[in-house]
Amino acid sequence: MAAVLAGGSGRAVREAARRSAVRLPTPSGWGYAPAGKRYLLTEEDIKLQEFQQMKVTIKHELHCSKDQYFKNIKEKLKKNGIILKNELKKLLHLCQTSSDVELARKVIYRYHEQNGIKSLHSFKFGPLFMRLCFELDLETPAVELIKDQNLHGFFSDSTSFHILMTMLFKKGHFESALEVLVEMKKQGIPFNKETYLLAAAICYKLGNPESSKISARLLEEAQLRGVMVPLRAYCFAVATALKQNDVAQAKFYCSQIMRTENKLYSNLKVLVQLRSGLLKEVINTLEAAVEVDTPPFVKRTEFSEQVLSTVREKMEENPDLSVKLGNIYTKLQASGRITTCTLEDMLFQIPSSKKTTAKHLNQKQLGYQGANPFWSNLLLE
Repeated sequence: MAAVLAGGSGRAVREAARRSAVRLPTPSGWGYAPAGKRYLLTEEDIKLQEFQQMKVTIKHELHCSKDQYFKNIKEKLKKNGIILKNELKKLLHLCQTSSDVELARKVIYRYHEQNGIKSLHSFKFGPLFMRLCFELDLETPAVELIKDQNLHGFFSDSTSFHILMTMLFKKGHFESALEVLVEMKKQGIPFNKETYLLAAAICYKLGNPESSKISARLLEEAQLRGVMVPLRAYCFAVATALKQNDVAQAKFYCSQIMRTENKLYSNLKVLVQLRSGLLKEVINTLEAAVEVDTPPFVKRTEFSEQVLSTVREKMEENPDLSVKLGNIYTKLQASGRITTCTLEDMLFQIPSSKKTTAKHLNQKQLGYQGANPFWSNLLLE
């Protein structure tokens, strides 16, 4: 990806993928994050529920059986008949199996061959096909079609790529997700704030030096383009830099975060200070959180037990600071400001402004695999 951004070959992407495939043994110790749900984009972004509701509507409005409709479509393909826009739209909403999707593939190729890019200005079928693949858990046809040059222009929107990257991410296929990001760049699809969030998360999960460089280049590109990068994208970048023990880079990304009144930023800030050897500043940060007089109706900043345990271990080198930390810990605990959430749990929590729509998601379909415990602990070392 780094090479693609620079206008070169895809060697950097392959290297990032190769390195990410090397899994170091999990170290012993406390604080492993249990397997759970991980979120990036919400229903508001994916619109899977809306797609499923439309499937029900179209099925009820159909004037014949699904089997008869599919038979009619097959006859059209056989006779080289014209595929109409509404016919393809209905077909995509009626698919329920992988064999149905195989027919949809053939119809898509025929439709695109007959209509070309000009017909796509009125309706974009890319997101529909990707939502279908997401629902049926079929990433292979989704990847194949989005990369096929014979369908150039069919997936002309960022949403199609976002849905596919989200599907690959939730299945743990981070290398493939990165390749789709590269394909998006190659096809000239403009990146937006959701793209940069996905990219930062993918690079974080790949967790190697090359993916760290990719993350840095993309965020630099976003700044140059004037794109408002989501706070979580910068938080992923901080965590990625910490994985690589690049404290200077982590500090830089921390400085880019404008909205600092949240627990994710506060926990990352403590880790960055700790890695920088600024033990007194760590104490000051925690002390300031204790002393803030927060109204009952305002959510207070919480610190991860995992992070605080790491701080405690480091503070043992300084008896005076260790005593201070003990006092602060007691106050934090008494005020309910210590959480069992790991740092990675926080990274993947849905922002509060999006929880209302996100809670309606089918969690089986949008749930991501839990964190690799090794990476959770590596951030804290």
